[in-house]
Amino acid sequence: SEDPSVTLFREYLRIDTVHPKPDYDAAVRFLERIGTDLGLACQKVEVCQGRVVLILTWQGTNPRLRSVLLNSHTDVVPVFEEHWTYPPFEAVKDSQGNIYARGAQDMKCVSIQYLEAIRRLKAEGKCFARTIHLTFVPDEEVGGHKGMEMFVQRPEFRALNVGFALDEGLASPSDTFSVFYGEKSPWWIKVKCVGSPGHGSRFISNTAAEKMHKVINSFLAFRESEKQRLKSDSSLTLGDVTSLNLTMLEGGVSFNVVPSEMAASFDIRIPPTVDLKAFEEQVAAWCRGAGDGVTYEFHQKCMDQHVTSTEESDPWWKAFSGVCRDMKLQLKREIFPAATDSRYIRAVRHPAIGFSPMNRTPVLLHDHNEFLNEQVFLRGIDIYAHLLPALASVPPLPAEG
Repeated sequence: SEDPSVTLFREYLRIDTVHPKPDYDAAVRFLERIGTDLGLACQKVEVCQGRVVLILTWQGTNPRLRSVLLNSHTDVVPVFEEHWTYPPFEAVKDSQGNIYARGAQDMKCVSIQYLEAIRRLKAEGKCFARTIHLTFVPDEEVGGHKGMEMFVQRPEFRALNVGFALDEGLASPSDTFSVFYGEKSPWWIKVKCVGSPGHGSRFISNTAAEKMHKVINSFLAFRESEKQRLKSDSSLTLGDVTSLNLTMLEGGVSFNVVPSEMAASFDIRIPPTVDLKAFEEQVAAWCRGAGDGVTYEFHQKCMDQHVTSTEESDPWWKAFSGVCRDMKLQLKREIFPAATDSRYIRAVRHPAIGFSPMNRTPVLLHDHNEFLNEQVFLRGIDIYAHLLPALASVPPLPAEG
């Protein structure tokens, strides 16, 4: 009695692609099997050892036109099984139709929704001018550095001739659907404080700890001001403010020794409305203000601030938003609060929209008891079955002759 699309979704959820040892081979075999069943061309690109991007292609009638890219990632984040009601890789469906599994929202649902929408369209005998490519990439959950970041630099990606991309978004607890047209720039900064060492019984001057105290106060005071700005303005979303968190502290060798060095690491996510050069100058000022011997280094420093147009004059957005209006889907345009592979696609100058068609659903990505209701999942297939024809039928653009 279960819809075959739901059965396929649950089968995919049972493939253990959790870090640190995701079974990418099993996922690629599974997806390649579906692609072959649908009559899609299959290509595998090993971007580095053990990291394969699978490309499935539905050829358009006019290959000179730029293509539509449907991107999703195959990996999922770790779980704490003791906090789950059901085993996280068994895709248990309860009496309400909720399917519990790691990856149910992030983002194996979208992968299968793409494929099942194409299955429906092909069964209806449809074909479109623009080619549709589906890419299934590894390692998004660990930064995409051995996945999409490398893939967009390769000739195989350039050969896809991408015009517009869809990638993951977030669930929405309300009636609205979240649509993400840009992302924050993730900065990971490690601040080191060097000071005078000595015996733990004495009042040593100029210690690393005193400097670290000033650094942390400066960083966390800024965090509080951004938190209050978000709280006091209902028009703002998390994507509109800079988030900052102290995530690691290091230092010390013994209870009775004042250490000569301490370090603090911060995870900072900066919206595209912020002047990145000015923000780094602020970071430098906080460090200078803590005293001599205070330095900082970047472990990640994303400087790309490209956003995708959501103006009605933009042909891609016009096609996307027009379908949503016709289907009476209420959209909420936002900056993504974290980071996805869309940032690498936008960095090579391709418009990309983050969209996961899951409304009336709690946001549970990376959380315990991640689930998606089967009716929400099936509705998503219907939404993509309307979106893809519109996007793949965007009339030739001036740059396409």
